[in-house]
Amino acid sequence: MLKKATLLEAIAGKNRGLLATESDKTAILSAIAQLEDYNPTPRPVEALELLDGNWRLLYTNSQELLGIDRFPFYNLGQIYQCIRARTGKIYNIAEIVGIPYLEGMVSVAARFEAVSQKRVQVKFNRFVIGLQRLISYQYPNQFIDEIESDKKFLAVDFTLQEQQQQGWLDITYLDEDMRIGRGNVGSVFVLTKVK
Repeated sequence: MLKKATLLEAIAGKNRGLLATESDKTAILSAIAQLEDYNPTPRPVEALELLDGNWRLLYTNSQELLGIDRFPFYNLGQIYQCIRARTGKIYNIAEIVGIPYLEGMVSVAARFEAVSQKRVQVKFNRFVIGLQRLISYQYPNQFIDEIESDKKFLAVDFTLQEQQQQGWLDITYLDEDMRIGRGNVGSVFVLTKVK
């Protein structure tokens, strides 16, 4: 699809948004809006098979996420949003790279509930930040399995009050390998499914 290729071309080389100039951001938002008009999944929240899985972030304008790159001596690595649609759970995982053997990660676990055909209410309930080696982090599925078993990590690991840590996300485009979402604070997210 031409509109999808246009968006992928617009975000190429922008390091998930870290290197995007203001004119890049404008062009990217325009390409996103044009692709959203051709969403092949009109009720994305109901398309559990498409939603389910691990998604890698290609682009965002979220300063909260991109701000992780400001740690001294560290850079933002891969960012994943792992959706377990049947249980209504989301795991956001940001890998932090830099000093050898001291790679880090930041993760937030949440529950989600459909409130319309394209919107989910998200309630964050657990936060983990620490060194990948101390957490024994290797890849998202292994980490999620450990969270699901209620493992406590040798890291900053605490429960969040769901009532105070919540937001919503509109899924505005969904196909077999791309998802676009818009958050309650004006953030946009373009993700690709990890096979």
